[in-house]
Amino acid sequence: MSRFAIAAVQLQLSNQDNRSLIEQHIRRVRRRFPWVQMVVLGELATRGADPAAATVLSTGADPASDGIVPFYAALARDTGLWLVPGSVYERAGQATYNTALVFNPAGELVRRYRKMFPFCPYETGVTPGAEFCTFDVDGVGRFGLSICYDQWFPETSRNLAWLGAEVILCPTMTNTIDRDLELSLARANAITNQCYFFNVNMAGELGNGRSIIVGPDGQILHQAGELHEVMPVEIDLAHVRRVRERGVFGLCQTLKSFRDSTMPLPAFDLPGRGQGALAELGALRMPPREGEPQLD
Repeated sequence: MSRFAIAAVQLQLSNQDNRSLIEQHIRRVRRRFPWVQMVVLGELATRGADPAAATVLSTGADPASDGIVPFYAALARDTGLWLVPGSVYERAGQATYNTALVFNPAGELVRRYRKMFPFCPYETGVTPGAEFCTFDVDGVGRFGLSICYDQWFPETSRNLAWLGAEVILCPTMTNTIDRDLELSLARANAITNQCYFFNVNMAGELGNGRSIIVGPDGQILHQAGELHEVMPVEIDLAHVRRVRERGVFGLCQTLKSFRDSTMPLPAFDLPGRGQGALAELGALRMPPREGEPQLD
């Protein structure tokens, strides 16, 4: 089986506990589109965008947890859906992470992914994750996870493709004027890695919508408006494999060329990353008002 049906759901939510509304929308998708097998939501859909509201993500009865994991586990099991319910701020010891969860139709938490590139210097107090995340849907293929600002770093998508991801799911919460740029990035990530790319934004108070789903040859399968929207799409992983084998339009076999290249890439060598032109950029901090000095 190479075909798989995913509903990307662009929700109008606010900075509160949104689980009741989320459950209603997911159950509505299940009833209206019974052929859908996975539902993907936007970044920070569950509790909004306040890191101070971070919670412990425990599978058990941890008194410090507010039951997010058991809630989605039960919902996945009851609906028989794969669920990627965006992300939530997770408290782990002294650290706060922006963490996405993946549940299978049996209600099992199969993966958790911590955002590698928090939106600094705006997303303050959030610790970067350190592990790439892929998971397999048996008989279908391999999926990869990134979160919002991760998509601005082509290295993240390339590494997911290197790990075998044929679909990249990217829950997003963008409410700023750079949304149009992210639409270009979604296409670029899909084309250069010859994969499906689902960039699912929030709407309402948390985002300005315009979610986008792109195929492995750069074709836009759907682009949403700015309000609530359900985007059920059937993807075909055989198409990914054919594009990777034969090239985009029978032309660019990007991943093979990357694999076969013997070119060293100094920019990706960790000890030397802060050298060269990047060393002259200064510290990563909030831009000052024009004419005012930069504050530390």
